[in-house]
Parts: sequence; structure tokens; C-alpha cells
Amino acid sequence: MYYSLEHCLLDLEKNASLLRIPFEVDPNLEMAEIHRQIYEKKGPAILFEKIKNSPFRAASNLYGTHERVDFIFRKEIPLMQDIIAIKNDPSVLLSRPFKYLKTLPLALSSIPRKGIFSRNNLNQYTQIDRLPQVISWPKDGGAFVTLPQVYSEDPDQLDTKGSNIGMYRIQLSGNEYLANQEIGLHYQIHRGIGVHHAKYNQSDQPFKVSIFVGGPPSHAFSAIMPLPEGMSELLFAGMLNNRAFRYKKQDGYMLSLDADFVITGDVVKNKLKPEGPFGDHLGYYSLTHPFPFMKVHKVFHKKNPIWHFTVVSRPPAEDSGFGYLIHQIVKDLTPKEFPGIKSIHAVDAAGVHPLLFAIGSERYMPFREPRPEEILTMANRILGTGQTSLAKYLWITDHAANPNLNIHDPKAFFMHNLQRANWSRDIHFITKTTIDTLDYSGDGLNSGSKAVIATAGPPIRDLATEINFQGILPPPFSNPQMVMPGVIAIQAKPFANYSSAITEISALKSYLEHLEDLDSYPLIVLCDDSNFLAQNIQNFVWATFTRSNPSHDIYGTHEDIQHKHWGCRGALIIDARIKPHHAPILEPDPAIQDKVHRYFTKGGALYGHFSTKY
Repeated sequence: MYYSLEHCLLDLEKNASLLRIPFEVDPNLEMAEIHRQIYEKKGPAILFEKIKNSPFRAASNLYGTHERVDFIFRKEIPLMQDIIAIKNDPSVLLSRPFKYLKTLPLALSSIPRKGIFSRNNLNQYTQIDRLPQVISWPKDGGAFVTLPQVYSEDPDQLDTKGSNIGMYRIQLSGNEYLANQEIGLHYQIHRGIGVHHAKYNQSDQPFKVSIFVGGPPSHAFSAIMPLPEGMSELLFAGMLNNRAFRYKKQDGYMLSLDADFVITGDVVKNKLKPEGPFGDHLGYYSLTHPFPFMKVHKVFHKKNPIWHFTVVSRPPAEDSGFGYLIHQIVKDLTPKEFPGIKSIHAVDAAGVHPLLFAIGSERYMPFREPRPEEILTMANRILGTGQTSLAKYLWITDHAANPNLNIHDPKAFFMHNLQRANWSRDIHFITKTTIDTLDYSGDGLNSGSKAVIATAGPPIRDLATEINFQGILPPPFSNPQMVMPGVIAIQAKPFANYSSAITEISALKSYLEHLEDLDSYPLIVLCDDSNFLAQNIQNFVWATFTRSNPSHDIYGTHEDIQHKHWGCRGALIIDARIKPHHAPILEPDPAIQDKVHRYFTKGGALYGHFSTKY
């Protein structure tokens, strides 16, 4: 249980897992670069004690390692797992009453509770431009809040029961926002706050929103936890922290009495302003688009507050810790939410939504040759449910084919599927559909396609471990590299347009179709830099699945269409080159990078200053 963000940081410090930075740092790129370099070293949480142009401290990297996530939530994770077990199967209360009855007091004590102001609770005020103006990447459109807890209420139920808390990024400065008067909110209409927004647009009520920053770590986590329908984020925050969420209403706005900062204001209805660009978790910039904004009412803060932030970037990054914690809590709930599914994994190295792995069970056809049947029904369920509906590529396989398959080992999982994939049967497309708003591989904002690769049964091929191509690849292709058994990266000239790509790839297919052992290379990836793609599994996963739109960028040797089903005999080809419509890759400022690097070298201000226990 932590009473505050500072309480957590002091506990980490006591356990050799906090680095204090006592000298002044610039929130424009420098703080983010310090964070990235410490995160890459699996370093400790960070407390920035002096920030240029701000009187406040700031903290980051609390969730930088799985061990630290386990430590921060060491008491609460087992209790939350028990609550999930009860939800999954209420009969466990009868079978093991002494184990599970201890969760009932937790549920009762976690009901949100009204409190009162005290000398430490939000009795001070500031302006937006006095907050730490953290800019993480050179092309960011301004300063952003990266760990906000955005609170809104249903206009038909103006209380905590009709509330939603989500983590929607907040732009504090830049673009067309009036300084200290307006801030941007990035959210989609299907999210909880978006549903509220649509209702307010049809009413005369002001759309009051509160943005909490800081507070106990459980509060930030509650804003991103995919909760069951009807379960309050406020209740979950209290349960995860073993302490009720304390709040107060003032001027019609919700104030979290445990937050370090609360920004209140009214969302402007039926009007949008440009928001972005912003360096995002896929490893690219999300570009400038019109999004809602709000008129700022007041900015509250407690005494000696701490601004909580993270740096979003190509995964893995600190927010990967959130995914790890979600998995720890809900892993036993998967069979209940997705009947027949043994396990499911959003692949962090691909930015989560572009690539999903799943293992299911073919249960009802035991007397004929194994083939994907029931797992296709499960795939439809996955792609039609909540956050997993954002998946662009879903690879799903039958549990019986290898009961020991590790879904968290991408190389092993790909090899298992590639040994079994029958490309004339096992790939299924969903075209002209929605994809993640932050994924620019499609042909428009939030628009693209999906592919399901479903495999079952015994292996049908051996995977090659060496490249045995004879002759020279047709131009503009060159430098084939082995990525892993069965997967080859081939370098191509920069992508121009789809018409020329089709012509170029047709020549490549003609070449490949004459190879005798092509079946042992079931997946070929076209890319801008084959050495980079083949360097490690993370590069392969990231570049292949963030830079391709299945309906546009998948080809195959000996391809054909049978009764409207596309398939191929031979190799599947994915064109993962960067396209002209793709967003720019995140790249740090070299001068800032070098400056921060010197902090950690001999004679630098941070040289030898940290080791970490968690």
C-alpha cells in the first residue's frame, strides 16, 4: 500500500532502486534522453529534483523492469489474482473458502470514499506553463502529459458510478492551443470518454473533465487496465492499492485527493483543434490530426508534488511494464473471456496491437486430418473483443500440435507456425476495416486490413537454416539475409508506389518460383535494410508488422484465388518497406544524446551513481 507517489519512491530508494538527479535538467528532450539511457541499462526509477523553468520535481521509470513492477505491487498482485479467480469461477469460494474469503474485505474497503482537504491535499494552484514541459522527441508538437488519469462522468449519471478513467495523452502546449487556457485531448469516440463526449454533444450540460497526475502507482495503472464491463476504475485503483480512492467534488469537478496534480476544465463540444505530432509506442510519430480540446479551469497541486511521466518510444519501453502487470493479473481469465483459448499474447516488440499470438484448441473434430477449424471461430472472437480487436496480424495455432509451445518466445512461435502453414488455406484477410489509430501502415487514419494465420496438425516442411539461392536476384532486390530458420529478409530499393511494387515483386516471384527448395523458405520479407531486419528477432518483428498492411503488402509465389479465398503455393512475401504515407521513425537528437551519454562516462555527473536491486 502506498499513500502517494513519493511514498513509493522512498520505498524504492530504501531498496536501492531510485536515482536522484540533483542538478538542473531541461525538459525539452534532455529529461527524456536521460530516462531512455537509464531504461536501456535496466536502471532504477528516477527522481528529477531540479527542472528548468518549473518549480516542481518529476519522476519516471518506476515500471522500468518487471522485477520492479513485482516489487511495487508485491502485496496486491496475489489478491487481485484471487479476485480474478473468483470472477472466473465463483465456485472456488466454496472449494477453498479460507483462501478466497480474505478478498471480500478488500473489495468492501476499496469503495471510493469522499474526503476533505488538508494542508497536504491540493490546496495550491499553478499554471499549465509552470508544469514540467516534457518534450520527448525532436518533432513532437509540444509538451505532453504521458501518464494522465483522465476522469469523466456520464451526463445521465453524474457520480462515480457513471465515471470513466482512461489514459489519453494530453498536449499542454503548441499548435493552436491558447497558452495556459487550452490543452488537447487525444481519444477516440469508442473509448469510455468518447462515449461520454457523444452524449454531452446532445445535451446542454458542460462536459467537465479532470486530469490527475501522480498519486499512488495503482491509480495510473487503473487508467489503462482493461476492466470488465461495469467495473469502476476507481474501485479497481483502491483494490490494487489496498486503500480506497479518496476524492472530493469542487465546482462540479472531481478531484483525486491522492493525486499530486489535478487539471480541471471543460471539453469544448462539437469543435476540434490539431493535436500532435507525438512520438508514440509503435516507434514512429503519430501525426497531427484534429482532436478534442478543453478550456482549463484550474490547476491544483499538493504541497511538494511530483510530476509523474514516462517516455513513449519503440518497444520495449517503460510502458511495457504495464503490459506485464496486466498479464500477471488477468492471465487466468483468458479461457473465460475467450472460450477455447489457452493463452494469448500481444507482442510488445511490435508495439502490441500490430501483432497478436494465440493458442487455442481444436476439440470437436478428432477423427479426421487436423486442420484449422474451431480456432478460426476463436480468432473471430478475439478480433471482435475489446482491445484485442485492434490486432492487425493474428497468428493462432492448435494447442495439441505442441502442448509445450511458449507463446512468449516469438522465434519458437513463428517457427512452429511456419513448419505447419499451408498458405493456400491458412491465411485469412479482413479488408477495408479499422485498425489502431496510431498505426499508419493502412490507407487512411484508423483504416486498413487484418490477417489471420491459423495453423494446426503436424509439420509439413523442414525450415531452411541457410540461403541456397542460385544466381542473382532480379533488380531492385539484393542482399538476402537469414532472419531465422525459414525466414529470409531481402533488401529492395525504396518503395515508390503500389503500381511499381507490383511490377517489381512480380519479377521476384518469377525468380523464386523456379527455385527447387523454395518450400523451406515459407516467409520472405522485403525491406529497406536486410542487415537490420536480420540482426535480431526484435528488429524483424518491429519492422515486418508495423510497416505492412496485409491486404496491400502480402504477396505469394504461385498465388491464386479459389472461391474468393486468396492463397499461394510456396513462399509468402510481406513487403515491409517504409511507404510514403508512413509516419516518420523516432530518432533522438544526436547532440542531446551525446550530452546525456557524457553524464554516465568517467567524470560525468552520473558516472557510477546507480545500481539497482529491483
